Amino acid sequence: MPASTFEQMWRDLAPVGRSATSGGYFRQPWTAAESELRAWFAEQCAARGLTVQTDGIGNQVAWWRPDGEPAAPGVLTGSHLDSVLDGGAYDGPLGVVSALAAVDELRERGFTPSRPIGVGTFVEEEGSRFGLACLGSRLVTGATSWETARELRDRDGVFLADAVTDAGLEPDTGLLGLDDVGCFVELHVEQGRDLVDREAAVGVASRIWPHGRFRFDFAGEANHAGTTRMEDRRDPMLTFAATTLAADEGARLTHERATFGRVRVEPNGTNAVPSRVTAWLDARAASEEALQSLVDDVSRRAGDRAGHDGTTVTVTAESVSGSVAFDPELASRLSALGRSPDGGTDGWPVIPTQAGHDAGILSAAGVPTAMLFVRNPTGVSHSPAERAETADCLAGVTALADVLADLAR
Repeated sequence: MPASTFEQMWRDLAPVGRSATSGGYFRQPWTAAESELRAWFAEQCAARGLTVQTDGIGNQVAWWRPDGEPAAPGVLTGSHLDSVLDGGAYDGPLGVVSALAAVDELRERGFTPSRPIGVGTFVEEEGSRFGLACLGSRLVTGATSWETARELRDRDGVFLADAVTDAGLEPDTGLLGLDDVGCFVELHVEQGRDLVDREAAVGVASRIWPHGRFRFDFAGEANHAGTTRMEDRRDPMLTFAATTLAADEGARLTHERATFGRVRVEPNGTNAVPSRVTAWLDARAASEEALQSLVDDVSRRAGDRAGHDGTTVTVTAESVSGSVAFDPELASRLSALGRSPDGGTDGWPVIPTQAGHDAGILSAAGVPTAMLFVRNPTGVSHSPAERAETADCLAGVTALADVLADLAR
């Protein structure tokens, strides 16, 4: 595959949804930037003779079908095109661009698939607008119903159903089906430094840690910031601050993950004691029991502090994803493809990830699933500083092409 194929697609995507201030990306679902990305994807597929199907909420898939339309289910690859707020360039789009480039490389090799090969994108993977991660794949697999999802609201109070319609889509036309999908392989930039430590450009996923998003509602009493004596205050910000420290301490002691990354304060005035603080906790752990224990501990300590401050706290689990173990035989098969002919390497390393992915949703739905990771030299992700070296990205494309060829023979 000429490097220019990958690099040209990457240059095409670079300006879409990019902030001139931070250099980060704002590619939220059902916005102008995301619509432009969907159009770009359709154009790229059309240029390759692939016909794109777009479902009622914006999920897309295009199939490369061999002659004779075989009955065998196909191999699907791809990822997502949306981003977190002020996110990096690679999280999601790297998997989509690499999938298209892998198709190009297979054709240059003269490879003819015996099973269909599909390239797809799922919407709202990040959950950055409506708060539910992997929403597109959750809807496709039935993990979340449209009746439930349509009532979700974004930060501006817009219903998801209205956002989808305003983007020119028609939810009533239905969702993508999985009947044609025999397995799914997602390539993704690594969101950590495991491959750096192993000095490997490419890795294979073994599992995804269980994780969830939990809303903490701290209620107190609004009052004047200047005239109210400190001992007379019912300040929910203090309870929130103590809870943030408790979450950090609990995660560090147990080697898990916990972050309050989003906060809303009411009335949000400089000279007013807040009446309410709403904060969202992202928690992740090595097991489902450890995750529950971590969240229970943070919730208990929040309640203890609330009692001391004269405030109240309620905790709501907005989304929870269980542990996902990818198909071990498939992971082993993919890892072996990385062995060098001279025996100098044992294969691509198999590593766990703490990040959620559409691949995890499809795996939980019973689809044989695997993931490839491309080395991230700094480990930074969900940030404008996220990056990957071009040489590693091209190694990822070749690795994905090898995987697709092996699975679609």
